[in-house]
Amino acid sequence: MSPRTAPPRFGPLQLALAAAARRRPPWTCSWTAGWRRSTRGTATPLGRAALALLAAASAAAQACSWLWLRSDPPALRPAVPVLLLAALHLLQLGFFFRCLYALKVGWRVCWARAEEEDEQRHMAFISHDISMLRLFETFLENTPQLTLLLYIVLRTNKAEISQGLGMVTAFLCVSWSLLDYHQSLRSFLQDKYELSRSSSIVYFLWNLFLICPRILALALFALLWPYGMAVHFSLLWLALFLWVSLQGTDFMESAGSEQLYRAMVAVILYFSWFNVAQGSTLHRSIIYHGFMLVDSTLLGLAWLWGRPPEEEEEHSYLVPVVSAALPCYLLGLGLRVTYYKWLHPNVRLRREGRYDEVDANGGGDGVEFRSFLEPDLVNRRMQWLAQSHFSLSQPAQQHFLNGDAAV
Repeated sequence: MSPRTAPPRFGPLQLALAAAARRRPPWTCSWTAGWRRSTRGTATPLGRAALALLAAASAAAQACSWLWLRSDPPALRPAVPVLLLAALHLLQLGFFFRCLYALKVGWRVCWARAEEEDEQRHMAFISHDISMLRLFETFLENTPQLTLLLYIVLRTNKAEISQGLGMVTAFLCVSWSLLDYHQSLRSFLQDKYELSRSSSIVYFLWNLFLICPRILALALFALLWPYGMAVHFSLLWLALFLWVSLQGTDFMESAGSEQLYRAMVAVILYFSWFNVAQGSTLHRSIIYHGFMLVDSTLLGLAWLWGRPPEEEEEHSYLVPVVSAALPCYLLGLGLRVTYYKWLHPNVRLRREGRYDEVDANGGGDGVEFRSFLEPDLVNRRMQWLAQSHFSLSQPAQQHFLNGDAAV
């Protein structure tokens, strides 16, 4: 496979995926019904906290979508009255509108007789916005729902088929959203190898094996101490927010909206690794995964040691599950190292005796981005994201866990 030198093509498959982007998560109804049955009409502390987080997360995602639309150059904005756009976002329909708009642009690109390069690049930028918002929705809305559903199943010791299928689908969707985001961000760059099928599978699996033990540890700790779960999230979120702030992100247009972005990223980091700063990610990744490994282990041990004696027999089946969580997490880390050691697209470049154009000595100090024919139409936030994820400039920095270790 050779590097792409042309803008990406969008066919019927991409249009269908864009149309399905706003589909309601399959586990939403099942966790709501289970929660009502398990609490018998009274809300649990964890349930109230989760619902409050979901409401705030939905509002934050809609605010990001609105701020992005307002900061885009006029040529990139949909030809829709501002008041109508504002109303759609207030009604929590901003993301849905973006998907419909992407369908419209994608249909025009897919079936146009005369290929318009700017239209194809415009579609790439729109798709990346949708991918970013879907990632926010996954970790700010769907992943807390998944944790709550797992808590309900463990508390009631009962699970319907729909709940079991919903949880399996949810875990797969969380991992898929990370892969989709990474592929979308990589397609934003010029002259980059795409992920091969084997690379994509390993990338998907490592995220799956890292996320599953994390969510299990959170659900078990909530089973032991629901109020403690709220305290744990608040303290850890604050620490992660400060960590993101110290890395000096510059994603949004204003200082206030930048704080909103950092707060949302801190929620993502509560569940999964997410790179937000330029430069080598090796040391930051080691610090993050080491901290999460210790935190999740302590949560699991707290449940093992603190569970009431009357529940030991009832939840005896969880002991081998908890025991397998640590090997699962370590397997995920091993797959991550395997990916960057042998399966990363840059490995193929090194085998051919060359590097990505953005990493070559004579290729400049920055990243070569896909851009519109008119420089004023470049989307600044996407350019910053690509710089954060693909910012190497010297072959000596081509370590398997550096530079392109984006998410």
